[in-house]
Amino acid sequence: MAIALTTLVEEADRYLNAARIADYCPNGLQVEGRPQVRRIVSGVTASQALLDAAVEAEADVVLVHHGYFWKGEDACITGMKRRRLQTLLGNDISLLAYHLPLDVHPEVGNNVQLARQLEITVEGPLDASNPKVVGLLGFLDEPLSPRDFARRVQDVLGREPLLVEGQGMVRKIGWCTGGGQGYIDQAIAAGVDLFLTGEASEQTYHSARENGVSFIAAGHHATERYGVQALGEYLARRFAVEHLFIDCPNPV
Repeated sequence: MAIALTTLVEEADRYLNAARIADYCPNGLQVEGRPQVRRIVSGVTASQALLDAAVEAEADVVLVHHGYFWKGEDACITGMKRRRLQTLLGNDISLLAYHLPLDVHPEVGNNVQLARQLEITVEGPLDASNPKVVGLLGFLDEPLSPRDFARRVQDVLGREPLLVEGQGMVRKIGWCTGGGQGYIDQAIAAGVDLFLTGEASEQTYHSARENGVSFIAAGHHATERYGVQALGEYLARRFAVEHLFIDCPNPV
């Protein structure tokens, strides 16, 4: 079965409430391809590797979390950017990208989906007073040691995380997928036992150690694999089209 590209984009925009969320890039249809959609290929980032795999899979749409045209980037279509766009346009494939709308969504969002993978019960936002903070707070049903929770993260995500071990057991957790390490101070203020994100900065270590809080950096890519998969599955069910998630490994 095929669906009109315009219908697919309108539903994704509506479902993610994309127009109401200020972001660092355009959300929605970034590159227009053929007008009918039968197969969606999703992935974390619209890298050349993902685009090549999408061509091989005969995709009509590539759906990603990290797309193109970020604020402050060089607008010239040269080098890597030219090759990527040439692949999409030359094969008549659309690029559909959602950044912050996919982080914060209550059903298919990266943060909610990671919580489901790690068996964390969501309590609410990491900082209810600041809507720009996209992280969440939650609890484990049973307390775990920092090392045992780190082993759970490794088992689920398939990579060894960076662990800064704090004091005591882990029950209350704050998290923000991807590059959310700057939210550790909000997490500490919320009284968490552990803060989880994708990346680490030099100062993150000191914040964790000096406040007695455990910290895990589990990988930007690894923590953001699940939202785009869930969105792709939602759209596939909604319109009876095919969906294939392709993971292009990234150690960062």
